[in-house]
Amino acid sequence: MTDRPLAVSAPVPAPGAAPGPAPAAGPVVQGSSAGAAAKAPRPGRGPAAGRRSPLARGGWTPWLYLAPALVVIGGLLVYPVYQLGLISFLEYTQAQVSGGEPTSFQGFGNYATLFRDEQFWHVLLATVVFASACVVSTLAVGCALAVLLTRVRAVPRLALMLAALGAWATPAVTGSTVWLLLFDPDFGPVNRVLGLGDHSWTYGRYSAFALVLLEVVWCSFPFVMVTVYAGIRAVPSEVLEAASLDGASQWRIWRSVLAPMLRPILVVVTIQSVIWDFKVFTQIYVMTNGGGIAGQNLVLNVYAYQKAFASSQYGLGSAIGVVMLLILLAVTLVYLRMLRRQGEEL
Repeated sequence: MTDRPLAVSAPVPAPGAAPGPAPAAGPVVQGSSAGAAAKAPRPGRGPAAGRRSPLARGGWTPWLYLAPALVVIGGLLVYPVYQLGLISFLEYTQAQVSGGEPTSFQGFGNYATLFRDEQFWHVLLATVVFASACVVSTLAVGCALAVLLTRVRAVPRLALMLAALGAWATPAVTGSTVWLLLFDPDFGPVNRVLGLGDHSWTYGRYSAFALVLLEVVWCSFPFVMVTVYAGIRAVPSEVLEAASLDGASQWRIWRSVLAPMLRPILVVVTIQSVIWDFKVFTQIYVMTNGGGIAGQNLVLNVYAYQKAFASSQYGLGSAIGVVMLLILLAVTLVYLRMLRRQGEEL
């Protein structure tokens, strides 16, 4: 007899017995390694294999469009800032400009001289207070007029917009001269209307700062007004109607509804106002005749101009400019960090 391999068959149920469950399939003996290999993930075929870097997906395209603007900004902003920082570390006076003496490296000598100057700290404090008052006043006037634009009819709205844009488009020198004529002690109509006689607004320190503040607000509020008005028009009318139906006053609607929804826009106009008002130069220089009597109305920009061009201390003037730049960067970064902590998206 020839030996044959026994075939394993399924057990046959007894006659009359209920059929049981089908037997489980046994493991595949032959070709099991090939099946496992087919099921195993191949290198480079995982979920991340189909992902490509932003540059591989055409990420260079936006940068190509931005390249001309970046070149212009680099030429108009980056290079002057570099030169400003470089000169602030040098002894650079009229003697070095004319070539009579060689330029020497001073390190932080100009900054040490600046920080030892008591007048610098007085001017810095006056600049911070004056700029803060200008920013708060500009935002208050601009936001109030933006809300007013949403409450008036088309003709008054158009007239207010044209008047505001006219103030915005007026050059700073022209606007400052007009305001000086309005408040002139001899021929100005303001003193006549108020009955102040020959009162000089630019003689006193605080009255001169107040006069300059009015001119700065006058030429700055249109930007805030137009920007905030555009943001208000983007707010759904149903939200404002619901607040009115709940009995909220206009101030409550602004404080609890509009201001939170317009916070990204308010951030932009606030930072812009801080930058503009902190580096005010033309209004102070024109309206106070270079900084007021005995320099009582000096701000940092005018102070730097006097040091650099009136005293020919260009290194010291550049150091003041660098300090102003660092202060503005610090204020902007701190403000943005506070917003990030509150969960705001810009």
